[in-house]
Amino acid sequence: MKLLPTVAALGLLAATSLAQAADPNLARNLAATCANCHGTNGKAVPGAGMDELAGMDKAKILQKVGEFKTGVKPASIMHQISKGYTDEQLDMIATYFAAQK
Repeated sequence: MKLLPTVAALGLLAATSLAQAADPNLARNLAATCANCHGTNGKAVPGAGMDELAGMDKAKILQKVGEFKTGVKPASIMHQISKGYTDEQLDMIATYFAAQK
């Protein structure tokens, strides 16, 4: 009987992964939460003190977010925001911003 909940949980996890993979706008939608501080499509307002994410190297974005997520780099809110995403989601967001020009 303990096997049934495990199988059900694995099925739900697989279905969630498939649903995320099927959404062609998922990366854009996840990245939209960054617009409040980093500007629409990662184009920060000049002089606002925020990094412009549009066109930044993907590895650099992931490094910076990783530093916030682990607490290596102090922040007022980024450490909380970064912990709200999985590594896969952060990878999608970084890929999205790196492709923006």
